[in-house]
Amino acid sequence: MKLNELGIRFSNEKLLTQALTHSSYANQQQGMESNEKLEFLGDAILQLCITRALYERGGSRSEGELTKIRALIVCEPSLYEVAQKWNLGRYILLSHGEEATGGRKRQSLLADAVEAVIAALYLDQGTEAADRLILEHFEDIIRRALNHEIVLDYKTRLQELLQESGEVNIHYDLVKFEGPAHRRKFFSRVAVDEITMGRGEGMSKKESEQEAARDALSKLALHREETL
Repeated sequence: MKLNELGIRFSNEKLLTQALTHSSYANQQQGMESNEKLEFLGDAILQLCITRALYERGGSRSEGELTKIRALIVCEPSLYEVAQKWNLGRYILLSHGEEATGGRKRQSLLADAVEAVIAALYLDQGTEAADRLILEHFEDIIRRALNHEIVLDYKTRLQELLQESGEVNIHYDLVKFEGPAHRRKFFSRVAVDEITMGRGEGMSKKESEQEAARDALSKLALHREETL
């Protein structure tokens, strides 16, 4: 059995089947296991492979910079991009209900399946095979992340969250910038009604604003946990 888009044949076909089995389908089949545990393993394999690639290619970038770049690569939008390359929506096993509500195109579902396929290949053929798969199909994403061509849209998510209870005045301010023109770093803050919600830095004004929004989202999530 193989995914045509990958051209990889699995020795243990059950592993690939499990990687493509959503919990909605597994719950309707007696004795069938979903891809959730494989997803858990695949995330760790992907993190390690990408971390090593960035360590080798990161040049003089600091640990903090590399951590942020890794977050742009090992994230749902990037995994979804790979899922589309693999045409995973065609292969995933879903319940009728999940399929009827658009499961074959759902970003989170397909992103999870990519991690599960990575884990399945690791268990079937070992670390080298899994690393080859990752580096081949994430290569363009790695390149774009290193070149600061990928920015996650934390600003939109923050706006949606803050406006759930009505309109609020959200604005971003450039606090300062430093460094030479070819290596300039920008520092921004996001505020609501003049109250600072988050701060961020980046190699562009746009990136620093996204980091400020991410900081605000993290603080809001922590606040919600503390009040539960």
